[in-house]
Amino acid sequence: MKDKEILIIGGGPAGLEAAYNLAINGIKVTILEKDPSIGGNIKKWVKLFPDFGDAAEVRKIFEGKIKHENITLHTDAEVTKLYNDGGKWFVKDTKDNTYSAAAALLATGFEAFDARRKEELGYGIYDNVITSVDFEEMYKTGKILTAQGTIPKRIAFLNCVGSRDEKVGNHYCSRVCCINAVKQATEFKEIVPDAEAFCFYMDMRMAGQFYEELYRKSQEKYGVIYIRGRISEAAATIDKRIQIKSEDTLTGLPLRMTVDILVLMVGIESSASTTELSTQNEINGEYGFAKSLGLYNSDNLTKKEGLFLAGSCKRPLTLPETVADARSASIQIVNYLNIN
Repeated sequence: MKDKEILIIGGGPAGLEAAYNLAINGIKVTILEKDPSIGGNIKKWVKLFPDFGDAAEVRKIFEGKIKHENITLHTDAEVTKLYNDGGKWFVKDTKDNTYSAAAALLATGFEAFDARRKEELGYGIYDNVITSVDFEEMYKTGKILTAQGTIPKRIAFLNCVGSRDEKVGNHYCSRVCCINAVKQATEFKEIVPDAEAFCFYMDMRMAGQFYEELYRKSQEKYGVIYIRGRISEAAATIDKRIQIKSEDTLTGLPLRMTVDILVLMVGIESSASTTELSTQNEINGEYGFAKSLGLYNSDNLTKKEGLFLAGSCKRPLTLPETVADARSASIQIVNYLNIN
């Protein structure tokens, strides 16, 4: 591996895990992260599903892994250009710095759907309509409060905001919203056990070890109520609560309810960096995500030699899936650098 180097674009879980596995194989790694600190979207969470693991502890593990002599980290380094020239890969950042290496790994992650695009749900209009990301920020304080500073007596969580939605052009499932709603509803009930928590869903997708168990526990132990139906409209009442209109599709009956807080479980979208850099290299796929060479045996490869993919820049993935995918990418990169 002497003199073998790689550029990794993105300092989230995929980029960090891949960097570590490459470094211990003797490859020089340069990580370019657009934010002031590493961790990607994991920085926004307190606990992780399905085991309520401490997100800060997981982030510390990643931080420890990249303290390797073969890894160089650049933060505040937003990449604007990725290209191949003469068999080498180059990147340029917003500060006009240029880096080069024998290969490049795109690990630019995802962005949460902007709930303002669903105007009928009132996000950005009514104070007590928040997103799952906002809820997590509130949960960090140890208190769940309305915009008026009161403890909510009733809260509703709405799944599939920005996912499986023809109106916004996202037909895919984001994979994480259902179980995240279960997690956050449970967290709310732990803090305010006497309150009511409702989850509105199209169908609950609990595919994964411990997912179904957590879903059942949320009902049996915490009394979370699940209603099959999408909310069609949200509006503020005179006392700043949120009135929602929906339909219970199991009974076929219309439903109107007033809650203190409405939480929109926002889905996963391609990050701006993913869309821009994959388009530059003609590896752009559906919905702005990067496109791999094949789902089964070539999912970390692209049609551009020496350019690899890892994590949710390809499609929505859970954190364990992202870490496993990063390890897979590192194996592919080691093999590539061994023969080039």
